[in-house]
Amino acid sequence: MIQYIEGKMLRDMFVSGANNLQNHKDLVDKLNVFPVPDGDTGTNMSLTISYAMKELAKVENDSITDIGKSLSKGSLMGARGNSGVILSQIIRGFSKSIEGKEQISTEDLAKAFKNGSDTAYKAVIKPIEGTILTVVRESGEYAIKASKKEKDLLKFLEMVIAEANESLERTPELLKNLKEAGVVDSGGKGLVLIYEGMYEALKGNPIKAKDLNDSKVQEVKQAGTSINTEDIKFCYCTEFILESNSISDTEIRDMMLKYGDSLAVVGDEGIIKVHIHTNDPGLVLQDALKHGQLVTIKIENMKLQHENTLVDDADEIAQSVEEKEYGFIATSMGEGLAKIFKDFGVDYIIEGGQTMNPSTEDFMNAIDSINAKNIFIFPNNSNIIMAANQAKELSDKNIVVIPTKNTPQGFTALVNFNADVSVEENEQALMESLTMVKSGQVTFAVRDTVMNDVEVKEGNIIGIAESKMMDAGDSVDEITTSLVEKLVDEDSAIVTLFYGEDVTEEDANNLRDELEEKFEDLDIELYYGGQPLYYYLISVE
Repeated sequence: MIQYIEGKMLRDMFVSGANNLQNHKDLVDKLNVFPVPDGDTGTNMSLTISYAMKELAKVENDSITDIGKSLSKGSLMGARGNSGVILSQIIRGFSKSIEGKEQISTEDLAKAFKNGSDTAYKAVIKPIEGTILTVVRESGEYAIKASKKEKDLLKFLEMVIAEANESLERTPELLKNLKEAGVVDSGGKGLVLIYEGMYEALKGNPIKAKDLNDSKVQEVKQAGTSINTEDIKFCYCTEFILESNSISDTEIRDMMLKYGDSLAVVGDEGIIKVHIHTNDPGLVLQDALKHGQLVTIKIENMKLQHENTLVDDADEIAQSVEEKEYGFIATSMGEGLAKIFKDFGVDYIIEGGQTMNPSTEDFMNAIDSINAKNIFIFPNNSNIIMAANQAKELSDKNIVVIPTKNTPQGFTALVNFNADVSVEENEQALMESLTMVKSGQVTFAVRDTVMNDVEVKEGNIIGIAESKMMDAGDSVDEITTSLVEKLVDEDSAIVTLFYGEDVTEEDANNLRDELEEKFEDLDIELYYGGQPLYYYLISVE
C-alpha cells in the first residue's frame, strides 16, 4: 500500500507520463476529426509537456513546490495548439494545488486533479464538452469522491484512470464530429496517456521514451530577414484612402492593376482604401485624383526599409529606433504567404501553421522583438489562437489578438487596418472584417471516413470549407472548382487562390483560366503560397 507521494516520486511520475504520451503521440495525431495530413494534437501535447520536462530538469532538489512550479512554467511557455494550451492550464492548476506540500495523499492528488480541471475551464472562453475538458473534469470529480474512501494511491489512481477512460469513450456521444469520424477525442486520449504513465511510475515500472530524438523540442523559425532586396520588383508600398462617389472599388481595382502587384482595394460608402506595390506612386495617385480627393497617403521605399533590417545586431537596432505606434505579428506556413504578409507590413512572421503550431514562447519572442506601443497578432489558424492569447496575458505590452482562423482572414484583416484611428476602433473594424471573407482548403485524406454526408477514402483529394467537409474525389482541379462553386454566392466578387508547394505554376495558371471561363462575373486572382500539404487555399470575398 502506498499512502503518500514525495517529491522524487512526483518527478518520476511526470517524466513517465510525458514519455508515455511521447511514445504514442502518432496514435493521438491520427484521432484528428478531419482526415487531413496535419493532425497534430499528439505532437502539440507532447511538445508542450517536453518543455515542462526541460524546466523540470533544472530543479536539483525534490521539493514538491519547486517541481510543481517548474512544470507549470515549462508547460505554459511551451504550450502549442489548443490542446497544448489546455494541458498547460491543467498542469498549472495541478501544481498550484500541491504548493507547500511535503507529501501528497489521495485527497491531495484528487484536489490537484480537480484544480487542474477548474483552471483549464476558466482559461477557455467557450468550453466545449466532448473534449479533453470533459475527460479532466469527469475524472477530477470522480477523484474527489474516490479519495474519501480509498487511501491507497495505487488503487486510487487505477480507479481514476478507469473513469478517465470511460469518460473518453463517451466523448463521441457529446460531439457529433467525433461520432461521424468514428474516433474519440484526441486531447482526452493524450491526457489519459499521461495519467497511465504516471500510474506505471507509481507501480515501479516507469515508462521510458522509445526514441530520444523525438524529445527534442522542434524549433519554429522566424521568417523575416530571408528576402533578398534584389527580389523586390516594385519598390514603393503605396497606400491611400480615396473619397469618391463617382467610381466603385472594383473600378479602382481594375484601374490600378497595371501599376504593380500586392493590390488590395476595399470600399465602403464613398470611401475606398487602396494598397499597392508600385514603381510609379506618383502616377497611381494622379490617376486616383481624377475621381475624388485623397484623404490619407502613405508611401514607403521597401528596398531601403528591408536593407535597414539586414544588420548584424538586430537587438541593438531595435533598442535605438524610435518606438512606433503599431506592430504586427502573423503566423504563416509557406514562403509565398510569408512574403505577402511582409508586403502588408507585418513586422514578424512566425513560421508555423497546420503542420507546426507555434508555442506561447514563440509569440513571446516575437512580441519582445518589436518596438511598438501596440502589437496586433494574427494567428491565422484556429488551433493557434489560444497560444497567442496566452502570450498576451503574459506580456506587459499592449497586445491585441485578432482571432483569424485562416490565412484569407489574416489578409482581409490587414487590408482593413487603419493607422489613423485608435486601437479600439481598429480592433472592432478588424473583428468585423473577419465575416467578409469565406475560405476553403484543398488537401488529401489520410484515412477513410464519412463526414457531413461526404464519403472519403484514404488518398482522396478533399475540399474543406468553413470547418466542414464539402467534397472528395480524385482530381485536385475538380475538387478545387467544386469548392469554389460551393463558396461563391450572389454577393461574391473576388476569388483568390494561393497554390501550394506541390502545385506547379503552369497547373495553377491553367486552373485559373478554367475558373475564369466558368465564373465570368468573378475576378479570379492567383498567388504562390508555397504552403505544404495543401494544394490550394481559397479566399472568396
